[in-house]
Amino acid sequence: MNKRVLIPTDFSQNAFNAIRYGMQLYSDQECDFYLLNAFQVNMYTLDNMMVPEPGNTAYETAKKQSEDGFEKLNALLKVQAENPKHRFHTISTFNSLSEAIRNVIAKKDIDLVIMGTKGFTGSDKVAFGTNTVNVMEKIVECPVMAVPENYDYAPPKKIVFPTDYKTDFKRRELKYLLEIAQLHDAQIHVLHVEKGSGLNKAQKNNKTLLEEILQGSDFQNHTLSKVKVHEGVFSFIEEQHCEMVVFVNKKHWFFGSILSNPLVKSLGYDATVPILELNDNT
Repeated sequence: MNKRVLIPTDFSQNAFNAIRYGMQLYSDQECDFYLLNAFQVNMYTLDNMMVPEPGNTAYETAKKQSEDGFEKLNALLKVQAENPKHRFHTISTFNSLSEAIRNVIAKKDIDLVIMGTKGFTGSDKVAFGTNTVNVMEKIVECPVMAVPENYDYAPPKKIVFPTDYKTDFKRRELKYLLEIAQLHDAQIHVLHVEKGSGLNKAQKNNKTLLEEILQGSDFQNHTLSKVKVHEGVFSFIEEQHCEMVVFVNKKHWFFGSILSNPLVKSLGYDATVPILELNDNT
């Protein structure tokens, strides 16, 4: 079955890197890649009453810039190694990024969104890239993957799955984790950073449930203690030479718990591997 992947682009090198990552991640799979540029017009916002329409000079100028960007992007894609399994589609639209993504997900039945973590407006002071965080927080219709700036592709052979075992798991939530692990013959490292005196009964039940879902895949359980969560996650990634982090964003509480502010900042400053956010309704 074809994989349908949406990749937003602002025509920056970082966005192009995310496209190349998607191509390599799914090099052995039939894929339709939808490349999206959500353009805006100076002096107009989607919140005010003055929304430019087709034919408006400012609108047509912004649209032309978007189309020119895709012309250059298509030229770059043509010099990449051709893969007969991959097809590319381009979409230019006047909209906010999150709304544009949501619309394309619905219309094209998108399976996965892949984004670079920074664009032209990216700042070293902005954790993880504002656009990426906004999309991860707002998009619940399908998984979102963030690819660090200047990341050199490495097949995900070791995948970290951090969890506190405080919520249960559903097989459909972990579908993409299991798919990627199978596609790349990867080992899943379930990582629990212990804060107290071991797991309570509910956590033990959730741990058992997770193990049942992962049954048949190559996985290992790990527990770290006496360490801050974000420090534990990143030290584990470094020590084990992991190539991907996957987490389930339960009703979008993740950025306020495991991805606490220190960890979000660490992701923004120090992220060295792609991060896949799964949602509890995918």
